[in-house]
Amino acid sequence: MKNNCVKIKSTEILSDNWYLLNKVTFEYLRNDGTWQTQIRESYDRGNGACVFLYNKHKQQIILIRQFRLPTYLNGNDSGFLIETCAGLLDKDDPETCIKKEILEETGYQLESVSKIFEAFLSPGAVTENIHCFIAEYTDAMKKHQGGGLVDEQEDIEVLEIPFEKAIEWLHSGKIKDAKTIMLLQYALIHKLMEF
Repeated sequence: MKNNCVKIKSTEILSDNWYLLNKVTFEYLRNDGTWQTQIRESYDRGNGACVFLYNKHKQQIILIRQFRLPTYLNGNDSGFLIETCAGLLDKDDPETCIKKEILEETGYQLESVSKIFEAFLSPGAVTENIHCFIAEYTDAMKKHQGGGLVDEQEDIEVLEIPFEKAIEWLHSGKIKDAKTIMLLQYALIHKLMEF
């Protein structure tokens, strides 16, 4: 649905080194009926997918740990984050993407995932819409050790931990990643780990 309250006047590419950083000048129709010119920067890295991987019988979940430079630059001492498995869609649909990311990052090959919602994680500056999934795994689905792709410079540690421990990490602030927090809260609200 097209927004009649916005008129894009110009778009200037500031950087397309890694992803696309645009400076956008636009007119915005305010609530009082007047038009206002605004200038914003918008970072376009594409859309993504993430997944809450859980084993109800073992009461375990799979998370990953990896270095994230922006968190390091913003005072996260080690720069490492504990996260759900995730990745950019690139040219895949969300379901194909997340199944591929699960195999690459964790070493598990899943046939079935369920989409639960979509979310914009930082809508003030980043265009990314992330598709969120849940999926049950079993030990039999493990195909390799995981760890990510070397050609994508990934160095991922796979963490299979008790669900209760993840919730403790959530409450203590050890887990700071927004998509992971949302999926852990979804699991609690919907009682995914209860029989």
